[in-house]
Amino acid sequence: MKINRIYLILASFLFSFSLMAEEIKLENNTEFNVYTGMFDFSDDGKRSTLIGVQHQNEDLNRNTFLGSLSPITGAMVTADNASYFYTGIQAQYKIGSMNFTPSFAPGYYNQGNGKDLGHALEFKSEVQLSLELPKESQLGLSYNHLSNASLGDKNPGANSYMFNFFKKF
Repeated sequence: MKINRIYLILASFLFSFSLMAEEIKLENNTEFNVYTGMFDFSDDGKRSTLIGVQHQNEDLNRNTFLGSLSPITGAMVTADNASYFYTGIQAQYKIGSMNFTPSFAPGYYNQGNGKDLGHALEFKSEVQLSLELPKESQLGLSYNHLSNASLGDKNPGANSYMFNFFKKF
């Protein structure tokens, strides 16, 4: 029931922001990624559904020898009330209408009633594959791994997969 309310809030936010963007004629330099999936799918005892949102401002992109790099900021919450707030960097590689996007982001993890990952500081490594759609949108699939790099007494990690919807405003 709580997850349904969160979906409704995220959908309302994106719809209202989309209307506002049309109204004030933004230059499509901000991208929001709304995603849902399975947190720690490889642990039968602690797997949980998740939802999240991520922001990327294309005005901050930098073309380097590693590709197009940009900062990202986001948050996700699981059905067990675990949460993760992060900020980091991503690279983007275009392959026709497909995008391959690896990223790395340190962040704050709160266990809630979910899995104990061993430390509040966790590092998210992610790979994402997305397909460009009309009207500045994309659909994608991503996989990430959270780990504390053995900073805590234990480091069980968590593997997650997500389905992504991107929209530029």
